Amino acid sequence: MIRSILTNKWFKFITIGTLYSLWVIWLGSYLWFLGLAIIFDIYITEKVHWAFWKKKNPPNGKQTKVVEWVDAIIFAVIAATFIRMFFIEAYTIPTSSMEKSMLVGDYLFVSKTAYGPKTPNTPLSFPFVHNTMPVVGGKSYSEAITRPYKRLKGFTTIKNNDVVVFHFPEGDTVALGIPNQSYYQLTRTYGKNRVWSEKRNFGEIIARPVDKRENYIKRCVGIPGDKIEIKKGQLFVNDQPQEKYDGMQFDYLVKTNGTAINPKALDKLHIAEDDRNTYSSQQYLFPLTQDAAEKIEDFANVTAVEKLLEEPGNWERNIFPADSRYPWNVDNFGPLTIPAKGETVSLTIDNLPLYRRIIDIYEENDLEVSGNEIKINGEVATSYTFKMDYYWMMGDNRHNSADSRYWGFVPEDHVVGKAKFIWLSLDKDKSFPANIRFKRLFTRVR
Repeated sequence: MIRSILTNKWFKFITIGTLYSLWVIWLGSYLWFLGLAIIFDIYITEKVHWAFWKKKNPPNGKQTKVVEWVDAIIFAVIAATFIRMFFIEAYTIPTSSMEKSMLVGDYLFVSKTAYGPKTPNTPLSFPFVHNTMPVVGGKSYSEAITRPYKRLKGFTTIKNNDVVVFHFPEGDTVALGIPNQSYYQLTRTYGKNRVWSEKRNFGEIIARPVDKRENYIKRCVGIPGDKIEIKKGQLFVNDQPQEKYDGMQFDYLVKTNGTAINPKALDKLHIAEDDRNTYSSQQYLFPLTQDAAEKIEDFANVTAVEKLLEEPGNWERNIFPADSRYPWNVDNFGPLTIPAKGETVSLTIDNLPLYRRIIDIYEENDLEVSGNEIKINGEVATSYTFKMDYYWMMGDNRHNSADSRYWGFVPEDHVVGKAKFIWLSLDKDKSFPANIRFKRLFTRVR
């Protein structure tokens, strides 16, 4: 009885049609309801041979093994692409910017439904590939069809201290020879003419749409409307010190009495080999948590452990907004208020560097500056109203993280999802099976 119901074509149509209808309602694009006609034909009328790779009426009702494999592969690709696009996506930690909260070699699942999945800006794309074709190189997507930003309804909104995956804000322009470095920092350092002309060193310069920019993972420390400020390495949000995390790291200078620190002792403190910077047998530079710093201080041959902090007023030219009127550095920054959708700010020549990229790039206005006059879309502007919410992202490895301190605000249309849990963790400094960090398997991201 139950089997006859499950195999009944009307039961299949009603079930699939209902699920499809719920997806269309969630998508909010009701033209997709036309797809119900296709589902009706697949299960009821069978007028069109949609599965063209199959024989319509095979002998004995059986397909060949090759056709069965093709059928299974096509279904798996469609299902996996749909799940990856709208529900959950795998991600790996490639750099140490979030250590020790997240470790290089952690493999995560990122929830798209937490904040609501984005519909693709470039829907014509090779499956399971982000922006570059493997082996052969070249773009993995086509911009023949492009769609504006749209986010579906999610279960929650971004909150302070969430660990968030997002598209790199300065990834709209990329030097393919050095794809992991900011094009804008490269031009500030080497000059635009050199970056564009020296293709052997910098490669081709290309533009990328929002959804095909590199993915980053950081902790959201500021949400729309928050005031953020960093004083001597301490982050303040709305004048309150940020909650401390066990995994938060800073750079420390470690001095010894002349004898070397035992590498096995550093292994026990989980200091990766790439983080062991040795100046001499008497001086080391390590990124350390507060707990690790205290333990190293107790080593018999250690004479001093000093946290390295920049002094206020020592301007770092690559720190946002890369303007001498804001002489900030990684340890002394702000105060700065995070823009919120619908909020209006007064615009002056002095504060324009803070909002120039928002106005010109993220919100796609025509911005011109002539002397002390600011024009937006041809009109003189003394104020600006933001069209999107913005966020402030920082790595927990505070002295080894390219984050909002370097490239500023993260627009809401760049947000991909929320990091949920670690399903695998591999230590690249060890060989199998010792490289598996069993204690991190299937643990929640905090």
